[in-house]
Amino acid sequence: MIIAIEGEVVHKEPTLLHLKLPNGLTYLVYVSLNCAANILEKKILLHTTQIFKEDSQNLYGFIDKEEKQMFDRLIKITGIGPSTALAVCSTFSPKDFAKAVLNQDVNAIKSVPGIGPKSAKRLLVELGDFVLESKDIDAFSIAKNEASMALESLGFKKEKIKKVLLSVKGENTQELIKEALKNLR
Repeated sequence: MIIAIEGEVVHKEPTLLHLKLPNGLTYLVYVSLNCAANILEKKILLHTTQIFKEDSQNLYGFIDKEEKQMFDRLIKITGIGPSTALAVCSTFSPKDFAKAVLNQDVNAIKSVPGIGPKSAKRLLVELGDFVLESKDIDAFSIAKNEASMALESLGFKKEKIKKVLLSVKGENTQELIKEALKNLR
């Protein structure tokens, strides 16, 4: 399995690159629009996901490890293939995607080409616990996500939880849950 690749960009299109390695081999690597826009130098290192199918072997590259994490999580969802996952990566930065999932923002997810209302709702349900392994996502967002899951496990409906959590002022999971419980009754 190829997990990273370093080489010289010899051809660049909005969603793919030809990356020539020092040994002379040139690889076709699919990238998101965000990744392609961030490639400013000829020599680059890409974190990769390699996908084998009956009729093909494709390599997907990412400058940002968080974007790779997002892509890898998306392709594990039934019905979401690499093309749709790349469309999501092209539409959102990892941080914006994590916020959209955390806020259960169906309209934001629907803005991705190829994702309709039903797919957006299903995506949000399956990614309900999606949090980036990054220091960029603040502690409040994580606490809000944990509080949401805890309240949901108590039997409250997601829509009601979402509305209440927008109005509470707690700083950690425990405070958010206490305040939300007062407003959910």
